[in-house]
Amino acid sequence: MAITRRGFSAAALAGAATLALPAVLRAQAKPRLVVIGGGPAGATVAKYVAKDSNGAVDVTLVEPLPKFVTCFHSNLYLGGFKPWDALAQDYKLAGYGVKKVNQMASAIDRDKKEVRLADGTVLPYDRLVVAPGIDIDFASVPGWSAEAAEIMPHAWKPGAQTQLLKKQLDALQDGATIVMIAPPNPYRCPPGPYERVSCMAHILKTKGHSKSRIVVIDPKDRFSKMALFQEGWQNHYPGMVEWMDPKMHGGLKNVDPKAMTVTTDLETIKADLVNVIPKQMAGKIARDAGLANASGFCPVDPTNMKSSQDPSIFVLGDAAIAGAMPKSAFAANSQAKVVAMAARGELTGARTFPARYANTCWSIIAPDDTVKVGGRYEAKDGAIAEVEGFVSKTGETADVRRQTSEENMGWYSGIVADVFA
Repeated sequence: MAITRRGFSAAALAGAATLALPAVLRAQAKPRLVVIGGGPAGATVAKYVAKDSNGAVDVTLVEPLPKFVTCFHSNLYLGGFKPWDALAQDYKLAGYGVKKVNQMASAIDRDKKEVRLADGTVLPYDRLVVAPGIDIDFASVPGWSAEAAEIMPHAWKPGAQTQLLKKQLDALQDGATIVMIAPPNPYRCPPGPYERVSCMAHILKTKGHSKSRIVVIDPKDRFSKMALFQEGWQNHYPGMVEWMDPKMHGGLKNVDPKAMTVTTDLETIKADLVNVIPKQMAGKIARDAGLANASGFCPVDPTNMKSSQDPSIFVLGDAAIAGAMPKSAFAANSQAKVVAMAARGELTGARTFPARYANTCWSIIAPDDTVKVGGRYEAKDGAIAEVEGFVSKTGETADVRRQTSEENMGWYSGIVADVFA
């Protein structure tokens, strides 16, 4: 199914249509919803609760950044398919009644139902949405650290790290060796590292760097869209990409930022650029509030994304354990529509309906060669389960791949309008 900006927006609005039912207000002051995190999860919840409650709910969005730089499509910036400015999105939610607080949330007091901000201000809530995204586990890669990331960037959170990686990539000379250290499951955007490899290879090919190579050190023996990426690498970048699973490299032993080396049980590789994508976990505020389990991520009720630890809190997006759903912007936006319906129902007495979730992830392999994977999901047997799935096929025609590329660009325009405008 082709997805254009108009089509995505229409589908998104149809999914949220149930939110527009008449509210049954309680005989008291406006109920208060506080949302921590202004990405595709949090900003969507804030927008739709404010919009569809017609001002019946006091909605506050806590997000320190004046603009949101999308991590989704940041690989396209690395590959030269998009300019940096195209990733930065303005918040245009005030017209719906959303009050945006440009600060960091520093703590959650679950007993008092309060959020403390960086300047000491306290925000009371009746319901709280926690959508802080991910934190990077710097200790998960031997020899690496937050300081080392200024030499060997992760670029897995948008901003200066992404620009640093782009600068390093563009400065390479022919014959360079790039090493990517791929992350263990679960992590943000399962196909993302391999789309990044494709975008890096595209830059090298465009510059005529036929002697350069990209080595992927992976802790996994399989990855999302594996056959599609490997087919694409062979077709577009033959001999340039070497993917190594644990049986091949024997395990990552150390990285040395000063020497620019990566050591595995098999060998020590001298690199010109090292992209470390490490283990990830839910944002600190969620972990500090006791919303995460031993995995570092937050268990939730699959019927409404409510925290398993606190009935007044919803956790969604990359921080949540969402069963079969991947950690993606599409998934976060879909979960947010369910949370907005559930929160509004609890705060105003509005009618709610069974949760339905969806996801699609597009990945660029080369110009006009894009692949996708996705599905529909429902709460089943105590988890979010896939009820229908799809994935691009190897050997597809150039015309199919071109259409998928157009879908990808149309989806981006549609989702940023749906979330931020």
